[in-house]
Amino acid sequence: MKKEFSQQVWNFELESDLKQLIQTAIWEDGRDRGDLTSSALIPADIRGKASVMAREDGVAAGLVAVKTLLKEVDPELDWLVIAHDSDLLKKGDKLGEIVGPVQCMLTAERLLLNFVGRLSGIASLTQKYVQAIKGTNARIYDTRKTTLGWRRLEKYAVRCGGGNNHRSGLFDAVLIKDNHLAFGNSTNFNPAQAVQKAKSYLNQRFVDAIPIIEVEVDSLEQLKLVLPENPDIVLLDNMNAVLLQEAVQIRNEKNPAVELEASGGITLQTVREAALAGVERISVGALTHSAKTFDIGLDWEYTETGMDG
Repeated sequence: MKKEFSQQVWNFELESDLKQLIQTAIWEDGRDRGDLTSSALIPADIRGKASVMAREDGVAAGLVAVKTLLKEVDPELDWLVIAHDSDLLKKGDKLGEIVGPVQCMLTAERLLLNFVGRLSGIASLTQKYVQAIKGTNARIYDTRKTTLGWRRLEKYAVRCGGGNNHRSGLFDAVLIKDNHLAFGNSTNFNPAQAVQKAKSYLNQRFVDAIPIIEVEVDSLEQLKLVLPENPDIVLLDNMNAVLLQEAVQIRNEKNPAVELEASGGITLQTVREAALAGVERISVGALTHSAKTFDIGLDWEYTETGMDG
């Protein structure tokens, strides 16, 4: 079985990231004064219910965190689950219901919509890329082009959309990139020698479960040079479909055990062409850095006095 990067699932680390972000968001909104509008207009003891609704088609992500988010705002807020992460959504679908003090519900509204909208937007865009390469042997991967402090959450959203996670951070794998090699040019090591140096270092530091070694190349000549060194993955940087096909042929002839990753400027319009070239992996920074926020809204249902909102 080929080596794989660790894949993000919802766990205590994501809960920790979530709580830190929520506390920052609560401070941004309320500072030391709180929600002036809701406090001025709504009695603190009035309770009600509202629904969170999808305003467009897409894929859900971040719903698993809503209960925690609401409790961080106010322990009396509760979340009634209807939809789940990775669910395909249609415009008008109900994701869940919030029940509790109306004042606190309105304080939490924008925090919830921002959070779920951001992650569902990433999941929805990822799903489009996954569908675009359906029927090929390629897999879609994210990158480290993530929002500061949101990386694990955004990578979780990629998984909800059917994509795969590339390395979680610098600690997670060796990825020899162009600037490492630029340094090597001045100190006399080439891409193949860089792979050798990385293997030597990892073998001294790790007894088992050796991290992945990946090396970036921008020419077929460099590819030919590194294949005999048995890196786990070779990243083919900014190569068009013709060059990708040639790279696959070279790999198949010289070292079929090495996986190839296409990266650089991949769009929804070009991703299938890259996949059909025969690469196993396609990394797309746009999954996280260019995803549009998914449109969701809060629709009022009732207050305990029975008044419509």
